[in-house]
Parts: sequence; structure tokens; C-alpha cells
Amino acid sequence: AIAMHGGPALAPGFAAFPYVRPDAPAGGSLRLHAVGSFDSLNPFIIKGAPAAGLALGWGLVFEPLMRRSADEPFALYGLLAARAELPDDRSWIEFTLDPRARFSDGSPVTVADVIWSWQVLKEKGLPNARATWSRVERVEETGPRRVRFTFADGSDRELPFLVAGFLPILPRARWEGRDFAETTLEPVYGSGPYLIDRVEPGRSIAFRRNP
Repeated sequence: AIAMHGGPALAPGFAAFPYVRPDAPAGGSLRLHAVGSFDSLNPFIIKGAPAAGLALGWGLVFEPLMRRSADEPFALYGLLAARAELPDDRSWIEFTLDPRARFSDGSPVTVADVIWSWQVLKEKGLPNARATWSRVERVEETGPRRVRFTFADGSDRELPFLVAGFLPILPRARWEGRDFAETTLEPVYGSGPYLIDRVEPGRSIAFRRNP
């Protein structure tokens, strides 16, 4: 875990965030409304209007390297990454991917996926994503399951935390042979706990739990 100020509140190996009910009953359905229509299942590009529920903040389909705690000012705990390291000057941050991390098709989350996600969102993502990820000088593989983000300078002490908690890690294989900047109504997938189940363009989208 890493924290913007001080140290993280939870000890290594904690079972659940304190505001989560670990024994909550599973199953059932939840129906939500959304204002407007949609014509895309890619929420990371300028073109199109993406369907509700796909944004990274929902955590249904896509996930970052670390998960932000809702009970602390700015603390992040390992999710796809098992470990994070950064120096006092915050000039870089290095992650070790959890060997258990998988995309929803069963394929492992790799360093190549992390690097590609940064590259494609820096080049073809939304304007705010392009502006943020262009402040990363380089991303490189530093060892088995290890990836380092190096920053142009250490003036922005929040930038390592943005990389950790707000960079969606996308499966490179899903987009091979496709133009990432174009809208799509073909189901997409990430590493999150839900899959896109049914889509009626402009009317509804249904997600189901990945068994």
C-alpha cells in the first residue's frame, strides 16, 4: 500500500476494507437508470457516447493497478499489482504484478499490457488522459512482472498515485487489429468482476458477474 500523506491505515493482509461487509449475500439483480443514450462500449476515447457502468470508477469491467480506499484521504492498496515502490522524491514508481491477476478471458495481466495501456491512452485517449499520461517520461519492464513509470521531474507528487489508481489496465490482445480510437459495440473486457452480458444500443446494457 502507498499513501499520499503519512502511512496507510490498514496492515498488510487485511481481509476487506472496513466499510465492506465480507459476508454480504451474493446474487440477485440490480436495475439502474441512466440519462441519455449510448453508441459505444469504449469509455476511454473522444468519439461516441459510452454506455453507463463502463467508466473505471465503477470497477465493474476495468481495473487499475491499485485500489483507492474510500475511508482515507489518498491511500492505495494492491489490486492488479501485488507491490508498489517509490522513492522519497517520487521521481518514479515501480509495480510488481500479482501473479494471480487475470483478464476476464482468463489470460494473465502482463507488463506488456500495462505498457500498452499507457501508450494507447496517451495517444488516443480522452484529453484529460492524454494530458496526464504524457507527463510520464517512460515506462519500462524492469524484471519478471515488474514495470517502472519514470516521470519527467518530481514536481507533481500526486502523479505516481494517479498512475497507480487511475490508469485502466486494458488487454492488448482484445484490441489487436482494431483501431482503439473508433467506437465499438462489440463487447469489451478487462480484469474486473463483471462481464458485458447483453447490449441494446441506445437502450440498455446488462452486466453479469464473472464466475
